[in-house]
Amino acid sequence: MEPSSATAHPHYDRLIAAARALPPLRVAVVHPTNEVALQAALESARLGLTAPLLVGPRAKIEAAARALGAGLEGTRIVDAPHSHAAAEMAVALALQGEVDALMKGSLHTDELMAAVVRREGGLRTSRRISHCFVMDVPGHAQPLIISDAAINIAPTLEEKVDIVQNAIDLAHALQMPAVRVALLCAMETVNPRVPSTLDAAALCKMADRGQITGAQLDGPLAMDNAIDPEAARIKGIVSPVAGLANVLIVPDLDAGNMLAKSLSFLAGAYAAGIVLGAKVPVILTSRADSEAARLASCAVASMLVKAAREGSIRAVG
Repeated sequence: MEPSSATAHPHYDRLIAAARALPPLRVAVVHPTNEVALQAALESARLGLTAPLLVGPRAKIEAAARALGAGLEGTRIVDAPHSHAAAEMAVALALQGEVDALMKGSLHTDELMAAVVRREGGLRTSRRISHCFVMDVPGHAQPLIISDAAINIAPTLEEKVDIVQNAIDLAHALQMPAVRVALLCAMETVNPRVPSTLDAAALCKMADRGQITGAQLDGPLAMDNAIDPEAARIKGIVSPVAGLANVLIVPDLDAGNMLAKSLSFLAGAYAAGIVLGAKVPVILTSRADSEAARLASCAVASMLVKAAREGSIRAVG
């Protein structure tokens, strides 16, 4: 199957095409012991997006391949007795420079991320680790980056600085022509009784002072006047971001998760998931993801690695 997701998801088609023009991404696929996880790894390799290294129990990986009717000839397997060991081995491979990214297989996200964020032997950097969805929403003129819907539960203002900067770096890696960041709240005015509006205002001033770079920021903004120009006009909001935002920063994990899943299940959006701020990108996939979303997640990681190598975003490490 070719990567086209039909005309409803043209942003993913372009993203996958751009990544296929790059050298295959060396990715450690962590514990791909079910058919869905293994198929994603093998399909991304078939399309030239990745050069996967399968890390996990060899017998279970081979059983999953037989269930798929797929061969593993030419695919390297690093035998690990269980999912915890697979996560540790994959992190070690990244530290040794043998892989450029990690990809979640059939283990829990918490188990993989525990190995990534370990203070000793993990993949931490000076920047807070955060998650972004790159969403292709049918009918919307541009892809939307949403952060953070999976890692940071109730981020502080200090943590939001890194969440915003990680999302901006991702937008640049994806070669978005202009990066416009909306700091989402339930309202577009600063209200001392609503802490998220105070954080939004502070983040905007931090961007004015060069503490956040690479984008235009505005907030607080409600969802309607962040992405709809007419809603912004009606509210009288004059801003280069209002109505045109392509990066949406949510106040907490609950809001981000509900926003992303609402777009996916009510609007037919596809969501490619990626973790940033570690020494290598971490591709997070869900069992509910479409094949196009899984391939797009690999493509996002490939574009991030390319941008870091070229210096167009801060190199991780």
